[in-house]
Amino acid sequence: MKRVVITGIGVISPIGCGKENFTNALKAGRSGIKHIPELQTLNFSCQVGGIPDYCNSSFLEILSRYNLSDASTTIIYGCLAGIEAWLDAGLYIPDFITSSPDPDTGISIGSGIGSLDIMTNKIIPLVNEGKHKKIRSSNIEQLLFNATGAFLSGILGTGNIATSNSNACATGTEAIINGFNHIRHGKAKRIIAGSTEGYSPYYWATFDALRVTATQFNDTPEKASRPMSTTACGMVPAAGAGILILEELETAIKRNAAIYAEIAGGFLNCGSQRDGGSMTAPNPDGVKKCITEALSDANVFPEQIDSISGHLTSTMADVLEVQNWAEILKRNKNDFPYINSLKSMTGHCLGAAGAIEIIASALEIKHQFIYPSINCENIHPEILKFIEPSKIPQQLKDKTTINYLAKTSFGFGDSNACIILKKFNT
Repeated sequence: MKRVVITGIGVISPIGCGKENFTNALKAGRSGIKHIPELQTLNFSCQVGGIPDYCNSSFLEILSRYNLSDASTTIIYGCLAGIEAWLDAGLYIPDFITSSPDPDTGISIGSGIGSLDIMTNKIIPLVNEGKHKKIRSSNIEQLLFNATGAFLSGILGTGNIATSNSNACATGTEAIINGFNHIRHGKAKRIIAGSTEGYSPYYWATFDALRVTATQFNDTPEKASRPMSTTACGMVPAAGAGILILEELETAIKRNAAIYAEIAGGFLNCGSQRDGGSMTAPNPDGVKKCITEALSDANVFPEQIDSISGHLTSTMADVLEVQNWAEILKRNKNDFPYINSLKSMTGHCLGAAGAIEIIASALEIKHQFIYPSINCENIHPEILKFIEPSKIPQQLKDKTTINYLAKTSFGFGDSNACIILKKFNT
């Protein structure tokens, strides 16, 4: 099977838009959670969240050229991140008129909920007013789940697969594993892979109604997301996009591409909502099976994992997640790998979370650092049964050694995804 590497990344996130801004915030442990006046006006219990500020993106002109300036935020985020990843990989944007589709390059981009803002802001009001004939064809185009990938395909001229997936909070990791497998089996040389999730109060309202969001930090939003902490009181919703260029190693080497990390393996499964699992909680056996099979697929032993990028959402599930890792790896206390949660800074970017977190992981491997989990001064006592406090970095851990990193994502519906990244060696 083909070896697959990451040669480009693009990111739109609450802590920074663009690779440089994102990396700087990552290392500094800077929160991107803000108070959102609209949520206060709408009487939300949780009035904070992570919304990217993409207004200064240098790629907005390209979207304007393709009449996407007023597209849904889901599409805008994904296209901006996709264009950045493409250029970051040292590739060029072809001329729309003279170029032919590239049969070796495909797209695998998902979303948890799609362009909900197009439905709520444009289509529903017109239908309710009896003016549905004023619905534009562009509204339908943007409402489709494959819209982001389709628009990017048009901009970048990709001619291989153009597919979209939706698997709740596991969406981004699943999209990347799907792209990885497509290249691995020789069906493409390059896949643009990741996920995107726009901001919509109508989407976030469902989590607020479930009472799973943080409600105690509306006046101090940067402290609201507290994975693995005793004082964690719920998730903080967020939006954004993470797109990666996955590439066959031979092709990457031939064009002298810079390589962030290699994808060693991955696995997808579900717990079928049995044995403690439900639509909103994972079946522990399903989680353990997913991680075990990912390690096997990557041909990596448990003792080789240096760091874990957890799903860790600042809910009661954090304890179970750490416990599952301890049981799978058979490693405890000081022998436990380092573990962190990007959601402590970004909040939970829902369908885009896995992709953005994999980008953070690829940067960690490339530059050999571990970013901090902020707001975790008081680690949950149940977590301390399995892990020493030093294994949850509170500050940037620079100049460290990461050869293998495991990233997990767990989604509503009891879906699981685990991907194993490794430091690239020829």
